[in-house]
Amino acid sequence: MAASREARRPPPPAPAAHWALFLDVDGCLLDLADTPDAVIVPPSLHDTLRVMSDRLEGALALVSGRSLASVDRLFTGRQWPASGLHGLERRTATHLVSAPPAPPHWPAVRDEARRLADNHRGTLFEDKGAALALHWRTAPQAGTALRAFAEAMLPRLPGYCLQRGHDVVELRPDAGDKGTAIVAFLEDAPFRGRVPVFVGDDITDESGFAVVNARNGISILVGPRAHSCAHYALTDPAAVRAWLAHHPEQAS
Repeated sequence: MAASREARRPPPPAPAAHWALFLDVDGCLLDLADTPDAVIVPPSLHDTLRVMSDRLEGALALVSGRSLASVDRLFTGRQWPASGLHGLERRTATHLVSAPPAPPHWPAVRDEARRLADNHRGTLFEDKGAALALHWRTAPQAGTALRAFAEAMLPRLPGYCLQRGHDVVELRPDAGDKGTAIVAFLEDAPFRGRVPVFVGDDITDESGFAVVNARNGISILVGPRAHSCAHYALTDPAAVRAWLAHHPEQAS
């Protein structure tokens, strides 16, 4: 049944000049890697994004689970409009929204998470500042223990929530998501008044898909995940990059 549903999800239309384009990073623009620091940004992608942004009069933003600082380390040479930490951080040309302060027990929880990852070979602790992530992509046998730890820590962190993703669980403030970030972008120029388009791959992107669908926009799932409210699909990040690069004339 899942395969038949995926078969009916068509490829997206070519980019158009009246779009506001929101792009996830890992698993969407970039191929997933064993660790967040191991991803590779194809050199041509910088030019592809620049051309597309110019065609859209600047209405292109990166919407990521990474921190803004991590996004900037990947996409050097230009500081893009972006949202980080699943909507907790947001930057435009005119203002910056920072993540909320961490609760009192946060340093102790962070240290315990680091020790847990150290004790499970192949797992990774990722310090995101106001959030943390535990990855087990190369150690699938550790997933149960890492998820259980995150669930046990949640009562110690008022105002926090669990964020599950591809072989990862995060503890982060429950102060927004990628959908709320997209809504905030759409309230300001140059995004205001345009058709919203969001491209993402993970379950963390579903809030963004729901937002653009509610606004008669275009939601694009990357990869084979069976259950999604996205209306269109691309097979993998290479297909996303090709879609962005091969139709620039369509966005003029």
